[in-house]
Amino acid sequence: MIKHYQSSKYNKDFLRLVKQANTNKGLDLRVDPNITYQKILGFGGAFTEAAAYTFYQMPESKQKEVLSAYFSKNNGLRYNLGRVSINSCDFSLGNYTYVEENDKSLSSFNIDRDLEYVIPMILEAEKIRQDNIQILASPWSPPAWMKSNKDMNHGGHLLEEYKDVWATYFIKFLENYKKHGISIFALTVQNEPAAKQVWDSCLYSAEEEKDFVKNYLGPKLIESAFKNTKLLIWDHNRDLMLDRAKVAYNDKEASRYIWGVAYHWYVSEHFENLKKVHELNPDKHLLFTEGTIEGGVHLHQFETGERYARNMVGDFSNYSEGYIEWNLMLNEEGGPNHVGNFCDAPIIYDRNNNEIIYNSSFYIIGHFSRFIDEGAYRIKSSIDSSKLTNVAFRNPNGELVVVVQNETEKSEVINIHLKSKHSFNIQPRSISTIIIEGDEYE
Repeated sequence: MIKHYQSSKYNKDFLRLVKQANTNKGLDLRVDPNITYQKILGFGGAFTEAAAYTFYQMPESKQKEVLSAYFSKNNGLRYNLGRVSINSCDFSLGNYTYVEENDKSLSSFNIDRDLEYVIPMILEAEKIRQDNIQILASPWSPPAWMKSNKDMNHGGHLLEEYKDVWATYFIKFLENYKKHGISIFALTVQNEPAAKQVWDSCLYSAEEEKDFVKNYLGPKLIESAFKNTKLLIWDHNRDLMLDRAKVAYNDKEASRYIWGVAYHWYVSEHFENLKKVHELNPDKHLLFTEGTIEGGVHLHQFETGERYARNMVGDFSNYSEGYIEWNLMLNEEGGPNHVGNFCDAPIIYDRNNNEIIYNSSFYIIGHFSRFIDEGAYRIKSSIDSSKLTNVAFRNPNGELVVVVQNETEKSEVINIHLKSKHSFNIQPRSISTIIIEGDEYE
């Protein structure tokens, strides 16, 4: 059986089933299920305090609707990944840490703040999913007293005398989340370490990050009960990821602690940089950990969904293993955000009208997450056209999943040759997901 799901700018019926084309003409899209590349971890979004606070402003019936839309294995996006911040981020209600001022012993460490909204939302999502969610955790800033500028915001650097304490802080975080039933599958060293932001931020050079991993965080993780927790560096944009990876991977002692490179989509769509990082060390991994539409809410715009599709096709084609979107949901302002850095999200809750709004990005993510299973492999695919982009996968059950994007204003027909030829209409400004069961090609 073959199914073709399509979303287009000119038909608001997203993820609709469409019939195969009946024609002898078209572009050939070649798929080889026997040539495989990276294994897929899955898809998810961030449980920020802003998302969780907004979630708990909704009636319970709408809470269940949102969690089902994202996490249900039967009729949702089938999310299996998530992200949380260690201490506050810009999408928190304000700056906060887990310890009292100048507590170098960390004896006051507690995660009571996260128990208000973030952790309960994760646990509710796991109930809907009927399975664990793999959570990645990232710090935006150490406590202000550990930093050169004595401020959680506006950059600054981690002071030398607090590097050991800050590394221990990560372990305390892992211990406390585990006490509440949440296992953290991966950590990043620092969110956006090259950006001095007006919100929670901390600067690390490539050498500083590498040395912190090698001398502090890596050894502490290995010596703890969390030695299997994956550690990723960078957690910033594609433009400089190769330079950052070179410094870390070329130090053998640091490299042995590093699982891979996390990256974001802002500034750069140089997807080829992922492949270059992969080629530095093919045994390491690549994971997308943040991307959103900035500048507030952009309701019902197809272009926002197109950006997601373009980035996902480009990244998966260049060895990315998973996709963690930014805020799972926000309010109608694109917040709350404690410095006014409002953004969009796949789901918006309009508090004034008690309405859940699904943006195009929600459905476009679904073109991937609903059909590509955890444990799938990317497979070889190509098309003789600069007008269309594509990426293909083989699921563990043998299904092939082919995603095709057309950002032009012209309709195209593609042919996929398996046991027989199958043709598909690719509408202007559209994203298509084609599902091919194993008996169609084996």
